[in-house]
Amino acid sequence: MQTATVRWTGEQKFIAVSPSGHTLAMDSDRNSNTGPGPMELLLMALGACTATDIVIILEKKRQKLVSLEVICSGERAPEPPQVWTKFEILFRLSGKLEESGVKRAIQLSEEKYCSVAATLRKSAELTWRYEISPSQG
Repeated sequence: MQTATVRWTGEQKFIAVSPSGHTLAMDSDRNSNTGPGPMELLLMALGACTATDIVIILEKKRQKLVSLEVICSGERAPEPPQVWTKFEILFRLSGKLEESGVKRAIQLSEEKYCSVAATLRKSAELTWRYEISPSQG
């Protein structure tokens, strides 16, 4: 079992230590906004999880990825506990890429590999789209 530790530092601020020993400051108060809030971290985790999959899959397919940006947008329920109800994931990729390879990488991430997406899909609808730009130079 993996364990994270979250220590309260005052107000609505916390220091979290991940199971691998990394520290992250969080702030649940959007007015003071000195760090990401817990629900924001879920958006960021979704982007990082699927981005990792895309990089690995395209590398295995010998695609020449030059840049990747994953933009995760989400909507939350209006009433507590205000779970995420909808996510839109936009992949902006550039490089010498075959569209079929990009589509397949996204599909594999969505359906098989991204554990964050699999977790969030239990309460939210996820949609995925992409934009491919050729690499410059």
